[in-house]
Amino acid sequence: MADELYKTLGVKKDASDDEIKKAYRKLARKYHPDRNPGDKEAEEKFKEVSAAHDVLADPEKRKEYDAGPSFAGFGGAGGNPFGGGNPFGQGGGAQAGSFGADFGDILSGIFSRGGGGRARPQAVRGRDLETEIELGFDQAINGTQISVTVPKQERCETCHGSGAAPGTAPVTCPRCEGRGIDPQNQGFFSISQPCPQCGGAGEIIESPCPTCSGSGVTQQSKRYKVNVPAGVKDGTRIRLAGKGEAGPRGGPNGDLYVTTRVAASPIFRRLDDGNLEVTVPITIPEAVRGGTIEVPTLDGTKKIKVAPGTKHGALQRLRGEGAPKSKGKGRGDIRYRLEIEVPKDLNEEQRKAIDELASALNGHDPRADLLRKAGA
Repeated sequence: MADELYKTLGVKKDASDDEIKKAYRKLARKYHPDRNPGDKEAEEKFKEVSAAHDVLADPEKRKEYDAGPSFAGFGGAGGNPFGGGNPFGQGGGAQAGSFGADFGDILSGIFSRGGGGRARPQAVRGRDLETEIELGFDQAINGTQISVTVPKQERCETCHGSGAAPGTAPVTCPRCEGRGIDPQNQGFFSISQPCPQCGGAGEIIESPCPTCSGSGVTQQSKRYKVNVPAGVKDGTRIRLAGKGEAGPRGGPNGDLYVTTRVAASPIFRRLDDGNLEVTVPITIPEAVRGGTIEVPTLDGTKKIKVAPGTKHGALQRLRGEGAPKSKGKGRGDIRYRLEIEVPKDLNEEQRKAIDELASALNGHDPRADLLRKAGA
């Protein structure tokens, strides 16, 4: 299991954070339930990919995972510190972005308990989830509300997350007396491992809930409305607190992170923090004589002035007409890059006009200064 998550994403064990992120995005788009309606195999693959990314994208969790079976003295089959089985009664295999319980949270809970006393194990927080939404350029600029459907583990409605059948309740584990740990002396050291009888839960369910088989969670599909703020860019992450997976046995929910995928505009190119750029063609007479031209904006059109003698690639700016800036600091600008359009095919009248212009400008060599500087 030392490299199982890396294999799931199709990356090497020494992959960079960017490589892991790119691999996840590619696979998540491929197997996302919205793109594979009714395909259970794709849904399971999406869960596995989400689970692998959730661990490897977090530096601390990745470090713990890479440490493998030897981390903090834990052994067990397949690199699982709980002896290969899920400590919360769930079957093996990844669940909608979760390997049953958050490995880092479990370790945190274990080491936060002292060897003495009978403090109950801490509730394990549910796994965070990720999904993506596709937005048009106008939706991203103006903001919108969009719905997403997420397959996830949710609190069992029959037992309300306790894992015990209705009318019953979990009982304190007789082996660890509710501590959830099993101290073992090894020479000079005393290592606390999860209790093998209750799997670190501190409790035993004698009559499991018939709906969730004692796990306290069931697989469901939930639909949420996402409020997309104005001005979001491609790759923006929106957090929906508490909309992730439910924690085992009544633990709190994780969060849901929604990543935006914004379609490109056929007109505008996004720059830094709300600024946009548009390429505007102008004619040779407009560049020479100057004038007023009409240009596109986000809300329609406006007019700008072209100065006489405008060069190819010159920039004009309309302030405050761009996209909303981040953190609500007004709007950016629209920058217009003026490009002189040179006709490829001329009719006889146009050719004659060009010849007359060339004759009128006879004696003017625009490259003379350049050649002089070059010593030619």
